[in-house]
Order: sequence, then structure tokens, then C-alpha cells
Amino acid sequence: MEQQKLRELLNTLHQELEQVESIDENTEVVLSNLRSDMQRLLDEKSGVVHEDESLMKRMNEALDHFEEGHPKLSLTLQLLLESLAKMGF
Repeated sequence: MEQQKLRELLNTLHQELEQVESIDENTEVVLSNLRSDMQRLLDEKSGVVHEDESLMKRMNEALDHFEEGHPKLSLTLQLLLESLAKMGF
């Protein structure tokens, strides 16, 4: 069940990222990292997401980055982080 929810959240996050319009250099780096992380999570062949401290750190940094200017994206990131925490991250 958590795997399905994680995939749904990642897909939602991907859609939200595509709607980000104002992109400065820092935002581009954050978006690039998030896209790479999301792709890696979605590509897990075994369906098991392995603990990755740097992934969680980057996602928390992205949450902080988007919190003020992109509340919908921030909410989706928060839900994704909560789902990953439930899976043992």
C-alpha cells in the first residue's frame, strides 16, 4: 500500500514541478535534483525503496526552498516525506 501511495505522490510531485514557472539558478538546481531523485525512486525494479540520507536531506531542502512561493508543491513534498518516513527513511 505504501509503495502505491509513494508512486502516486511522486507522480503528483512530477506534475507540480512541471508547473513551476519562475526559475532562478538555485531553483533549477533544486528542480534538477528532485527530478533525478524521483526518477530513481520510480525506477526501483524491486519495488523496495532503500534508505538514503542524502535523498531525505535534498527533499527537506527542496521543501524549504519552495515553501513560501509554491505552497501546493510544498504540500506534495511534505506528503512525500511523510510517506518515506513511514517506510523507514
